[in-house]
Amino acid sequence: MIAIITRLFPLWAALCSIFAYRNSAVFVPLKPYISEMLMLVMLSMGMTLKIEDFTRVLKRPTPIVAGIGLHYLIMPLAAWLIAKMLDMSPELQAGMVLVGCVASGTASNVMVFLSKGDVALSVTISALSTIVGIFATPLLAKMYIAASIAVPVMSMLKEIFLIVALPIAFGVTINYFAPQLVKKVVPSLPLITMSLIIIVLSTVVSLSSDKIGIETVIVVIGVILHNALGLIGGYWGGRLFGFDKSICRTLALEVGMQNSGLAAVLGSSFFGPMAALPGAIFSLWHNISGSFLASYWSGKPTGTSNDHLKREDVSLH
Repeated sequence: MIAIITRLFPLWAALCSIFAYRNSAVFVPLKPYISEMLMLVMLSMGMTLKIEDFTRVLKRPTPIVAGIGLHYLIMPLAAWLIAKMLDMSPELQAGMVLVGCVASGTASNVMVFLSKGDVALSVTISALSTIVGIFATPLLAKMYIAASIAVPVMSMLKEIFLIVALPIAFGVTINYFAPQLVKKVVPSLPLITMSLIIIVLSTVVSLSSDKIGIETVIVVIGVILHNALGLIGGYWGGRLFGFDKSICRTLALEVGMQNSGLAAVLGSSFFGPMAALPGAIFSLWHNISGSFLASYWSGKPTGTSNDHLKREDVSLH
């Protein structure tokens, strides 16, 4: 029953997003708890990982370098080209470019988890792309929109540590010291994890509902194209490097999914409220597209050891 419910994850995400848009007051009060909910999701992911997973990734650094390189090569350029092609206003162009210039988002780790990708690789790329982004984001933004942007360095490092690194490390520790307990808990995680992700997504939609109107259609088109180019470029870039399907799925989601919340904040702070719109819409769309893609991939073999992980054994696999 849990497997059937979680397989319909994209449907629940879409329905709840529509409800949140029409009834934003229901979810707005949950804004202060978004970080905590994501931390619980990351904790559940960490409980399915072992220390050996990370040592294995670090022994093969090529996918890490490829993921970060593809991310900062494809996304800023794609955002700039799409903004120009759609003839967006300068403010919206700045917002689009900022979405392309930020690091991978924490949501990518979740979607990789659902897709039978390499979670340890995903977490490593997200962490390193965030560190690289401290320098890359302002430099790339200046290159594409000729503006100087002050990136909140400590806030970004705090976010990646508290929301991603710490919960996953705690989960790995639990798995190391209490593997039998983990085996008992894991079967109950799918529904809990899916519910938390949907609540987070609904909260993001509710917080952006006042910015979403008929005049934003062009931004929606741009965001969908941008996300699609990232997903496609990440996957086939990985295939060109000769990586297996599990790694290619990981690269697709790491390249195509952004820390768009940060982009929205930077856009609003430096270019005006409309510059936050691409980031706000991207926050919604990449979760929906990622969940659909994850649902599709979760039923497809990768040809790696990940294939022995059954949907009912690991959260939302």
